Amino acid sequence: MNLKQAKELVRGRLSDKRYEHTINVKKMAVKLAKRYGADKEKAALAAILHDSAKEISKDEMREIMRQYPQYAEGGESRPTPVWHGICASILARTQWGVEDEAILSAIACHTAGKPGMSKLDKIVYLADMTSAERDWPGVNKLRKLELKDLDAAMLAALRQTNDFVLSQGKPLDPVSKAAYDDIKARVNARG
Repeated sequence: MNLKQAKELVRGRLSDKRYEHTINVKKMAVKLAKRYGADKEKAALAAILHDSAKEISKDEMREIMRQYPQYAEGGESRPTPVWHGICASILARTQWGVEDEAILSAIACHTAGKPGMSKLDKIVYLADMTSAERDWPGVNKLRKLELKDLDAAMLAALRQTNDFVLSQGKPLDPVSKAAYDDIKARVNARG
């Protein structure tokens, strides 16, 4: 699947607002890929596909994960807000011809992160949080930080996400907590 095909696919699957977000995430992912020497094409494709399952029902997502348990990463037992990334990755792999494991990983973990995130994983995660239409308190600070230090930005982003989830009284995804602990150890190790 090339970028043009991916755009056409998601355009038909997403509302105008979600599609605009997707295009903004692609722009930010490409900017970060250039900044950190990552593959711009992979970043663009992962960004375009990251929310491709966002607007399907929870029942449809559950069915996708049950159909492909080998790719579902225990998804059904995780909080429902992370399901769309897992399902988008499964659809990309099983129906849309995406074979690149780096792209599939970045799509799957763009909401919660995961331990041992690759550069591309981090780029798509951050691009999703800091895309142009985002306006949550602190987003401008994170936009500056992500252009200076990818790992420090990931630490701040994961802390922000986890704190937000907990403030809503919702369960924290154990994978997201593990991602935070992993990135914190990396940042602390470099001093």
